[in-house]
Amino acid sequence: MRFKETEIPGLIIIEPDLFGDERGFFLEVYHSEKFKNAGIEYTFLQDNHSKSRKHVLRGLHYQLKKPQGKLVRVTSGEVFDVGVDIRRGSPTFGKWHGMHLSAENKMQYFVPPGFAHGFVVLSEEAEFLYKCTELYDPTDEYGIKWDDPDLKIDWEVENPVLSEKDMLLPSLKDAVLPVYSA
Repeated sequence: MRFKETEIPGLIIIEPDLFGDERGFFLEVYHSEKFKNAGIEYTFLQDNHSKSRKHVLRGLHYQLKKPQGKLVRVTSGEVFDVGVDIRRGSPTFGKWHGMHLSAENKMQYFVPPGFAHGFVVLSEEAEFLYKCTELYDPTDEYGIKWDDPDLKIDWEVENPVLSEKDMLLPSLKDAVLPVYSA
């Protein structure tokens, strides 16, 4: 497993060591000691699995009372996945990093607590798995508008399919946000 820091500290790309032959393949998805050595020292409390069709965009979501870190990967199809630093006072506040996750590249992405997260499906459909550092709490749902002009995220899709809830999200400048603590 190889861990690569992005230009935004905390957002980490995980590339697997893939072992394959004519029978198929094997890879480690999670190894607590390797993750700890890479600076990802969280306990994962919940696993989620979603399936979405082409051009569905989910996000940008976050929590305030119990912020979730998310370890995400795709097991079928391809998505463009985005993490946004939304911690007021952070040196990288308002910056984002996006990457392609697919069943083919088998990469993972760690989005730490204090970041908004979202993804859009680029293939006909995609299955998306994520481990969370906190349990889901429906009273702790927040989000930022996917097409916020201050963020300027290139989602690679012109007219995404959104939930009604995601269509009503505020802009970054109008959102209730966490405060950065070093």
